[in-house]
Order: sequence, then C-alpha cells, then structure tokens
Amino acid sequence: MGSTAVALRHAMAAGTMTAEAAARAALDRIAEREPLIHAWQHVDTEGAIAAARALDARGRPGLLGGVPIGVKDLIATGDMPTRYGSPIYEGFRPAADAACVALARAAGALVIGKTVTTEFAYFSPGPTANPRNPAHTPGGSSSGSAAAVADGMVPIAFGTQTAGSLIRPASFCGVFALKPTFGLLSLEGIKPFSPSLDTLGWLARSADDLELMRCAMNGTAFAPLPLTAPTALRIGVCRTHEWPAVDAGGAAAFEQALKLAAAAGVTLRDVALPAAWAGLLESQKTVMAYEAASQLDTEWRQHPEQLSAALSALLQAGRDCSDETYAQALAQATIARRLLPELMRDVDALLVPAAPGEAPAGLAATGDPVFNRIWTLLGPPCVAVPSLLGPQGLPIGMQLIGHPQREYELLAVAGSLHRVWAAA
Repeated sequence: MGSTAVALRHAMAAGTMTAEAAARAALDRIAEREPLIHAWQHVDTEGAIAAARALDARGRPGLLGGVPIGVKDLIATGDMPTRYGSPIYEGFRPAADAACVALARAAGALVIGKTVTTEFAYFSPGPTANPRNPAHTPGGSSSGSAAAVADGMVPIAFGTQTAGSLIRPASFCGVFALKPTFGLLSLEGIKPFSPSLDTLGWLARSADDLELMRCAMNGTAFAPLPLTAPTALRIGVCRTHEWPAVDAGGAAAFEQALKLAAAAGVTLRDVALPAAWAGLLESQKTVMAYEAASQLDTEWRQHPEQLSAALSALLQAGRDCSDETYAQALAQATIARRLLPELMRDVDALLVPAAPGEAPAGLAATGDPVFNRIWTLLGPPCVAVPSLLGPQGLPIGMQLIGHPQREYELLAVAGSLHRVWAAA
C-alpha cells in the first residue's frame, strides 16, 4: 500500500521516479479510496502537481524532496483552508503556514492536503474510517493522518497529541507514530488545546520514515537507523497502573510481544511505577480540561451552539476546576517527571500498551487514550510500533517510552523490535 518516504527518495535519486509521479500516485490512491476512508478534509490536487513540477525542475532538493505528506487539519496552511474539525471555522484560511509545515516545505515535502481531525482535536470524531476495517474507528484525534498513512495515500502525515492522539490511532491502524519530547518542536500555527500537553508529531509506515521527518524538522542530516541486535536491547516491561483497562485481545498481544522479544534475546526487566503515580491519569484530565477552557473561551462564548456536547462538557468541567486543583495536578506531574530518569536508568525504553486492544467497532467514538495520558503529561518521547493482530484480525501496536530528547535512540529501538515482531 504505497512506498515509504525513504524508498521514494531512493527512487528519485536513482532517476526512476519524479516528484510529479509521486504526487500523482498519491492523488490516484486518494481518488480511489477516499470515498470509503474519508481521511481528507481538503485535497489540493492542482497545488500539489504544480509544486511537484517545480521541485522536479529544481532537482528535488531537501531531505523530503518530492515526498507527499498530509497535514492534520489542526495545523495552519496558508494556501489551504484550516477548519480545526469544527464548523465554526468553515472556510477559514490562515495567513501563513504553521512552523512545521514551513519546515517540511523547505525540506521539499509536497503537501497533498489536510487530513481530518476530531473537533479541536478532542473526542468528537469526523467521518474517517479505519482502512484495516472501515466498520471500525481509526482512533483520534489524528484520525485522518493515521488512516491516510495506513492506506498508502501518503507515506508521512503530521499529527498532534494532547492525550493519546498519535499513539492510539497508530496502534489501531497498524502504523508507526512518534510523539517527540514535549516542548522540543515549535507549535506555532497549531490550534492550542492544552499548552502543557500539546505535542507535534507524525505517523509513517517505517521507523526510518519517522527519523527522516525528525531530521527535516531539526535541520540535521539523515541516515538510516542502525540495525541493533535484539540481544543488545534492554527493555523495561511496564504494565502501568492502568493495566485493568486492557481487554483480552490487548493483553494477549502484549504477552505475545514479550514472548517474541524474549525468544529473540531481548533483555526484559519488569518496571513498576511508583504508587503515587496512580493519580497521574486524573492529573492529566484536570490539566487538559482547565487549559482547554481557557484556550477555547472565545468559541465557548461566541459559538456555544456549534460545539459538541462532549466538548461543551469538558469546557464546563475546566471552568469549574479551581486554580488550586489545577496547580496540584501540575505539581504532581513535576514530581513524577523528576523521578522518570531513575525509573528508566537501566533500560533503553519502557514497553507499555499503546491502547486497550483493537480498534473499537463503529465511528461514533475514537477509543480510550487510557494508556497514553500519563506519558503525555510527563513529556518523554513515545513511539507506536506496529506489532501483532488481535482476535478480529485488526492491528494492536506496542508503545515505547524513551529518555527525554533521545528520539534517535528510541526510534532505533523501535525499528529493531518491529523486526522481531514482524518476523513472527
């Protein structure tokens, strides 16, 4: 279902592919599958072809030269509408690209269009279906980005995460996703929801593609991730305080992932979270609600009838939350964040569930971010790794938690473990 970004770069370097051909292949796939998947809020066919021809004329410079990408419709694009998943912003056109879009274009990326997001990246879903089974949710809020990548429409797409909006849809759709260390990348031009939690990331079909985009965002040279031998990996197994939320299929997949890793020679160490961390889940909810009430105050006051019931309830909860309760939630997160380095001192990464199990049936909800919330609150880098299939034949990914600001090492671990699980 489509080439990876790294493979496209190689083909263009070898002269067997042009940026225009890559753009047309992406657009053809979208035309074929979009009536079923509904991954896109806006597709800029003419703009993408014109940009591709211009890149071909210039020799396709940049790390992403000629690579088609999608942009979550929470992220500003100066040449396309940006709706934020809400009818309030129907037809809205920002004055300029978000910082991440500007960097991607500067690196030669072809922005094919805007992918569907849930309402302001909260829980009320759009029309997007899971490409693995369109009767199931793709997850959210980066639903369109996850579906577009999983279905081979584009090799990479931007998303964001405030609770579990990158890792969960990646797990449900069977693709990779990177949520970098909190605060590492600019959020300029991205509609804020909870500034203490909002994080830019991206989804792809390989760990190398995640690294390619990371290098493009950082302005650094790209090299394929190292092939780390499983016997050199030290992984902390952390079922978390939220383990009771896992379903039978999710639990079986997690145990099978551990079995396969151990058989390959990976060193596995059980890591238990401190008892005090049991309250972090509620702390994340408190911070998110309190800050969302502030960030969406204008929408709340001027367009209350155009907000979903679920979002209205969250904003009311945030307005009802006291300053003291909010400060206590932030303080608890700060204390836990200081303990994280010691907790991970002897491991390369923590292995935790990415989601309770397979993507739930139906499109009325996006699934539970229960296994993502505390890690978004604490801010370390997280990667979703395609792993196994559940009892209904749908993907169940694993989540790796890395050391802050060590995304390269984490992605190398992710690529190595994926080879172990994909070989099963």
